[in-house]
Amino acid sequence: MDQSKCIGKVYLVGAGPGDPGLLTLKGKVLLEQADVVIYDALVSCPILAMINPNAEKINAGKRRGRHSLPQTQTTQLLIQKAQTHAVVVRLKGGDPFVFGRGGEEMEDLIQAGIPVEVVPGVTSGISAPAYAGIPLTHRNYSSSVTFVTGHEATGKYRANVNWQAIAQGSETIVIYMGVHNLHNIIAELMVAGCSPEKPIALIQWGTRLEQKELIATLETIVEQIEATGFQAPAIAVIGDVVNLHQILGSYQHYIM
Repeated sequence: MDQSKCIGKVYLVGAGPGDPGLLTLKGKVLLEQADVVIYDALVSCPILAMINPNAEKINAGKRRGRHSLPQTQTTQLLIQKAQTHAVVVRLKGGDPFVFGRGGEEMEDLIQAGIPVEVVPGVTSGISAPAYAGIPLTHRNYSSSVTFVTGHEATGKYRANVNWQAIAQGSETIVIYMGVHNLHNIIAELMVAGCSPEKPIALIQWGTRLEQKELIATLETIVEQIEATGFQAPAIAVIGDVVNLHQILGSYQHYIM
């Protein structure tokens, strides 16, 4: 595409995990100035309320089993809107470059000749454990942390992640989008040598008013999920740092 025909710019903005207080100042300014906002399903209502009331708002959200727009159509929509609008915001939950397909979208936009800029956001893998009183690193418990996706394509589970290497090389493991495949993931980790007594925390809707935590061990967590009806979206944290939730988790964070 001839870039001279493009009058606007696309901003890939990280909305953070949900608490509007964690949205960056730059992200807030862009939402207030936006002509078009194409947003994901996990963006919280208080952040959506910050969008310029005159802006065109388009829901491109992707949730398991409920896809609003295919990825290719979302990118094409960004290209089209940049041809007719000055400020186009692609609003993504968390951080665009952490399991958010932001890199893919940015590549496609650059290839199409569209000016594009990424605005980082606070990723849920850090913020949700923090709001639950679980530090990912601690001098007495963990000096390493690994962030990994637990999401697999629709269909039969395939271990595309080297869980053995992760289990043996990291003291804290943070799993995004792993609730639906947790049974398989835990089996892989145990084969790799993780103790069944290893603590695990699931944090649902982290940093939001409806945040919930489920604390168990690798051996008992699946049973606890079934017993409580715990559902995605949730972050999983595996490691001895989870035990600190008993001490630090009692200090509640005030979510605005």
